[in-house]
Amino acid sequence: MKQVSEIDKKHYAMIRDNIDNMLLHASILYDKESTIVLDIAPQVHAGAKKFFKRAFVQTLDIDEASNADYICDLADASFIPDNTFDIVFCTEVLEHTNDPFSCTKTIHRILKPGGICYTTTPFNFRIHNPLPDNWRFTEHGLRILFKHFQAVTITPLEDEGRFLMPVQYLTVAVK
Repeated sequence: MKQVSEIDKKHYAMIRDNIDNMLLHASILYDKESTIVLDIAPQVHAGAKKFFKRAFVQTLDIDEASNADYICDLADASFIPDNTFDIVFCTEVLEHTNDPFSCTKTIHRILKPGGICYTTTPFNFRIHNPLPDNWRFTEHGLRILFKHFQAVTITPLEDEGRFLMPVQYLTVAVK
């Protein structure tokens, strides 16, 4: 049996901490009863529901066993009405999709005007479940994926020992 390397354990912890910090920061700003949130594929993690106590949080996952509110492929979620959500969280999902371009177009469509999408994507991290694990995105690729948004901020999560090899990117995109 193959063992997970120490660097992968370190990077996984960094990724999870970065996601929790992002969710905490967003909840401080936006956790209101009038806020409608979509958390895409939180999997075994508490996700947005751990941090958003007043907002209405819904989930989306392709896995029927997930008990998500929406069971579908994000790339083909045409039944979700336009301009539904104030905030969408898409953490460590796009690398598992077959069509990340359609996924970001769907997110843009279902966000209300002025809505915010928080996305995290690994860069320097091992292939991981759920399979398939299809993609790694650079800052340049993320700008192309989110080109339909009005404002896009991309922040790398750096490992001090790897110049120009971020562990993860956090993308905040405003519709």
